[in-house]
Amino acid sequence: MWIVLWTTVDTCDDEGMETNDSLESHVLSPQAPTENDIDEYRRLSAEQAAGVGIISTVWQGRDYAATVSAFLSVSYDPPTLLVSLYAESRIAQAVANAGRWALTLLAADQQRQANWLASPGTPLEGLLSQIPFRRGPATASAVVDGGLAYFEVETTNVHEEATHLIVVGKVLSMGDGARCHPELSPLVHYAGDYRKIRP
Repeated sequence: MWIVLWTTVDTCDDEGMETNDSLESHVLSPQAPTENDIDEYRRLSAEQAAGVGIISTVWQGRDYAATVSAFLSVSYDPPTLLVSLYAESRIAQAVANAGRWALTLLAADQQRQANWLASPGTPLEGLLSQIPFRRGPATASAVVDGGLAYFEVETTNVHEEATHLIVVGKVLSMGDGARCHPELSPLVHYAGDYRKIRP
């Protein structure tokens, strides 16, 4: 449901480029979001283009990995990253418990790897059998070959918010593949699909 809101606010004399048209807005239910609220949020938030990566860790002697697009560079000094993971997923539980993990930023030609690790119910046995990788020197987590860059991270905080865990960590080591292949383009997720950036 769309609602047109008219509001009266005190403004300064300099109106700048403010337009006079009313702003259409989907107002969420104040009690709890409805299915319509959730669907509309999902549709609008998909308008943000996001890089695609693979997060990996080793927990209880087993490799875990999954495709992610909700990650962020928090700080350069000290180098700090965060990633948002669905709290009920295997990867969220493994990352939260292991305390160390790796993030590989994927290139545009790595959509196959992204699809494989984004598939629900991907078996743990043979999880990485279709993906060339090497072990990170700081965490022993899988670093995917051919990625634009990778980061090995030690968790410093885990925040539970809504349905997700927000995992924050300090970078222990990092490297890149783009320096050797400057023509590489990042894999991007936009409007519900994978895309590449054209030069």
